[in-house]
Amino acid sequence: MKRLKGLEDLPDHVPLPSATVVREYRLFIVSLSMVNHPSMTAHLIDGKTIAANLRQQIAQRVTQRRQQGLRTPGLAVILVGTDPASQVYVSHKRKDCEEVGFISQAFDLPSDTTQQALTDLIDRLNDDSSVDGILLQLPLPEHLDASLLLERIRPDKDVDGFHPYNVGRLAQRIPLLRPCTPKGIMTLLHSTGQELYGMDAVVVGASNIVGRPMAMELLLAGCTVTVCHRFTQDLAGHVGRADLVVVAAGKPGLVKGEWIKEGAIVIDVGINRQEDGKLVGDVVYDTALPRAGWITPVPGGVGPMTRACLLENTLYAAEELHK
Repeated sequence: MKRLKGLEDLPDHVPLPSATVVREYRLFIVSLSMVNHPSMTAHLIDGKTIAANLRQQIAQRVTQRRQQGLRTPGLAVILVGTDPASQVYVSHKRKDCEEVGFISQAFDLPSDTTQQALTDLIDRLNDDSSVDGILLQLPLPEHLDASLLLERIRPDKDVDGFHPYNVGRLAQRIPLLRPCTPKGIMTLLHSTGQELYGMDAVVVGASNIVGRPMAMELLLAGCTVTVCHRFTQDLAGHVGRADLVVVAAGKPGLVKGEWIKEGAIVIDVGINRQEDGKLVGDVVYDTALPRAGWITPVPGGVGPMTRACLLENTLYAAEELHK
C-alpha cells in the first residue's frame, strides 16, 4: 500500500515518546486568579487573560531564541476564498504571529483555486525549512476536498493537530501536536486548580475538530467521559450528572442552565451570532451562572485559547521537531 504523502516525508529526527508514558509538552504553566462577583456563584474562567499571558511567554521564548542565534519560528497561513468569518479569524492569527515575533507567511487565494494548486502549495511549504507550521483555514470552497489537503500537510508541520497521524497519537496516549481547541481547554481547566481525576465529564458534540479529540484529552486527564451527539437520548440527564461539561455543538442555547449540576465546571465552545449581532454560546449563560462552579464566558473564553495554542504548537514544532 502506498504511504500517504506527508508520512513518508516525516523527518527521521522526530521524537517518538514511549508508548507507556504520556508525554505532554507543557512549555508554559499558566495560572489565573479566578474572578468571582458577589452576585455570582460561578468563577469566570477568563480565557482572554490566560491566552494573553501565554502569548507573552511565547514572545519571551522567541526573543531568547534570537539571542541564542536560533532560527525564528515560521507559520504559513492559507486562506481560500472570501468567507468573512474566516478572513477575520485569519487576520487575528496573523496579528498574533506579529505579537510573538514569528515569521508569518500569508497565502490569500481566490475561491476558484484548484485542488492541484493547493496541493502544490502545501508540498512547497512542506519542503520549506523556514516553515514550522502550516495552517489551512477551514471551511474551504465546496469543490475542494479538505480531508485530502489536511492529510497532505506533513504531520510535524500540522500545527492545527488535524492530521490522522497526530489524532492517532493522541488516541494512543503518545500525543505530539495536539488539536488546538481541546489543548486550550485543558489549559483553562488546569487554571481552575481543580483535580480532574475521577470526574464525570460530558462532551456535547462529536466533531473531529473539538468533540472527539476533547474526549481523548479528558480520558488522558483521568475523567470518565461520555460523548453526546445528535442521536443522544436524554441530553439533559447526561449533562445533569456531569462534574465537567464541554459543549461544542454550534447550537445557541442548546444546554439549559437548569441542567447544570451544582458546582460543575462548564466550558462553552460555541460562538453564535444572533440577529441583533450579539455573540452567544451553546449554553444558556444567565441561568447556568448561578449553578456552575466555574464557567467560560462567550466571547472571551475558549476562542482566544485556540489561537494561543496554535502559536504554542508552532513553537513546539520549531524547538522539538525541527532542530
